[in-house]
Amino acid sequence: MKIHKPTYELVEPSFGSSFSYLRFDENANNKSHVWHFHPEIELVYVNGGSGKRQIGSHISYFSDGDLILIGSNLPHCGLTNEQTGNKNETVLQMKADFLGNSFFKLPEMENIGKLFTEAKAGIAFEGETKKKIGKKIEAMETQTPFERLLTLLEVLNDMENSTESKILNAGGFFMETQVQDNNRINIIFNFVKDHFQEQLTLEEVAEIVSMTVPSFCRYFKKTTNKTFTKFVNEYRLVHALKLLAEKPISITDICYESGFNNFSYFNKTFKEFTGKSASQYRKELKLIID
Repeated sequence: MKIHKPTYELVEPSFGSSFSYLRFDENANNKSHVWHFHPEIELVYVNGGSGKRQIGSHISYFSDGDLILIGSNLPHCGLTNEQTGNKNETVLQMKADFLGNSFFKLPEMENIGKLFTEAKAGIAFEGETKKKIGKKIEAMETQTPFERLLTLLEVLNDMENSTESKILNAGGFFMETQVQDNNRINIIFNFVKDHFQEQLTLEEVAEIVSMTVPSFCRYFKKTTNKTFTKFVNEYRLVHALKLLAEKPISITDICYESGFNNFSYFNKTFKEFTGKSASQYRKELKLIID
């Protein structure tokens, strides 16, 4: 079985700038299926569309676009692919000290320094905040480097002051670990991403990171605040949410296509995860769309 190693992404600032600004039309961002990490803080705005997001050990489904702030060395996948249906995607990447070691310690900037600390667990923004900031981020495309910098600071300030945000890895998931541990958790995440539709055993996953099963279970729970079984189930359930929203296939087919091999267990875990049955979820989603 082929195991993909986690990818370290080298980030280069845009020409004449202290940070990187990248704009992609539709699904042109080729990082969509690659688990990667980098020391730079990343801000991603997806204009429209829907899909899956995985930031650290958090897995969820987004709709009507997305606005995410990803902290330093927090592993993640790209948010868009050929099924997302988004208009475009903008990615900004910056080092935590991109304006100098003491800049974000200034009284006027302390709130942004706090935001960078919170971003270590990943932050998603919703509602009016997402729309308002999304417009500012897209406007940066035609701005001068100096104007972009001012807009970026304004965007970061808006984020810290927003009440429409959610910490994705609640309870803490920080990748400021030794390189060996960073690589290890990335290998595990990458393996689940590629094989969640298959039947996974603790023995095979422990083996790919050269650990005993008890050691692996302790390590995974300590790193992610979740058991491995819960993590895999969440990955499968978010895939099921995506299928319910996007494919007119039976709930039974969705169960098996998401990696579950027991329909009653799928129903039970789906209700625990969403608070409603799969059929109720699909019915309510249709009412919203219609």
